[in-house]
Amino acid sequence: MRTPRILLSALTISALALTACGGGSSDPSTGGDPVDGKTFTMAVATDPGNLDPALTVLSVTRQVDRFLYARLVETQDDGTVVEGLAEKWKADTENATFTLREGITCSDGSPLTASDVAANINFVGDPKNKSPLISVQMTPGTTATADDKARTVTVKSGAPDPFLLLNVGSLPIVCGTGMKDRKLLAKGEAGTGMFEVSEIVPNDHYTLKRREDFAWGPGDWDVDEKGLPDEVVIKVIPNESTAANLLLSGDLSAATIVGPDQERLAAQNLFHADLRAPIGQMFFNQTAGRPTEEEDVRRGLVQALDLDSVGDVLTAGKGEPAEGMVTIAPNPCKGDTVSGNVPESDTAAAEDALDSAGWKVGSDGIRVKDGKKLSLTVLYSTQTGPTVASGAELVQQTWKKAGVDVELKSVDSTGLNEALFSTGDWDVSMGPLTTGLPSWVVPFVSGPTPPQGTNFSHIENSAYDAAVQKASGKPGTEGCDDWQAAETELYKAVDVVSYVDSVVPTFGNGTEFKANDGIDPASIRMYE
Repeated sequence: MRTPRILLSALTISALALTACGGGSSDPSTGGDPVDGKTFTMAVATDPGNLDPALTVLSVTRQVDRFLYARLVETQDDGTVVEGLAEKWKADTENATFTLREGITCSDGSPLTASDVAANINFVGDPKNKSPLISVQMTPGTTATADDKARTVTVKSGAPDPFLLLNVGSLPIVCGTGMKDRKLLAKGEAGTGMFEVSEIVPNDHYTLKRREDFAWGPGDWDVDEKGLPDEVVIKVIPNESTAANLLLSGDLSAATIVGPDQERLAAQNLFHADLRAPIGQMFFNQTAGRPTEEEDVRRGLVQALDLDSVGDVLTAGKGEPAEGMVTIAPNPCKGDTVSGNVPESDTAAAEDALDSAGWKVGSDGIRVKDGKKLSLTVLYSTQTGPTVASGAELVQQTWKKAGVDVELKSVDSTGLNEALFSTGDWDVSMGPLTTGLPSWVVPFVSGPTPPQGTNFSHIENSAYDAAVQKASGKPGTEGCDDWQAAETELYKAVDVVSYVDSVVPTFGNGTEFKANDGIDPASIRMYE
């Protein structure tokens, strides 16, 4: 199985985050009226690469694809599901039917058919195609059939999926020519979205132009709405300070700023749409023979930390206490599963827990068991933001005082995934998991381990599995109580620790927009 990499990477403004979002926003600082015919210019930190939407979970790529490929349904900030390519739908945990709007055309002018949509679903649902969306956004073996005359697509899930409507409904849909020749998709062609590619200069910029025939925006979106941009330019700008400078000068319309440049942008009263995403999260390698296999060790390590202090360092004091593992849209089961379930700071209890596990303090101050020192390799991601190294160093210092020898290892997104899913050479990971549905969490904390699966921590939690089984039989929000009960079991067993979320703004100059899975192109309005 191909690993859905960006979900465990640094905060790269996703999602799933894949890809990412929602959160608060400010009023535009322009005070003017919306105007037509302008160019919306936004910054991304890295080149999006292959734009095939079925073969990526990279957040930067999914952001570009958001402009090029539409979805069957869209989700509003309050969780309401509205029309996208589909004008109506019905779904339970095993079956779904979507009826397409009339008159949908592709970027090449050809009509989008129900058969084209079914082909998209069948491609992702077939394991032989190795789409990274399988097992996360779609269960293996999911199939679809079409009635082109009735414009209907009927979906049969490969296994019960409590969020079948949201998972299948949010799949980016490509046109028939792209299904026949995926080389077109690598260049962003064969699209169903609001924009089409007009120029690509790799590692520099992507220029998109608005399609005049696009009339299937979310819900009751009006094609005659004032302020829609005629053109979008996506610039690759790795340095945040450079992006902030360009934003202030008016050379950029939008940029996501993770680091300290937030301060000077906020001081200018610029519009911003905020993303809440996990930044303070820990996973423990429970492979047989690892010290963190034992619950007492995991509990003692967490009790030794002042997680509030670590969280303040990670977020420069601007974070929000974590309430659960699911933070980005659509997040239908909001609630606090963290409070009272993650172990609190208690130095004496930490010492007792580590002693109970057989790890006694040796003559050199390092704990020893059976002649072996308590040594841990702690991973942290260099792409989660500039404060993460300091947070990791605070963890190292605290655990050293508790008698633990800690080696810090900084890794980029590729290195993090290599360690978690390939080499297994790690004990504690500070790389957060960003998800939008509780079902997306399941394959990462339960079931097959690498290389057969994605349960990278080798977690075996029967109480979690039982609650997930109950939740999985209920459609949508009907299972929320069970999903929350399941997540609680992960915290109680110290399988996962969530302690702080970052609130990351995407600033705008001369524009406003929504960021409910990256910037929503249909929401962009340009001002003088």
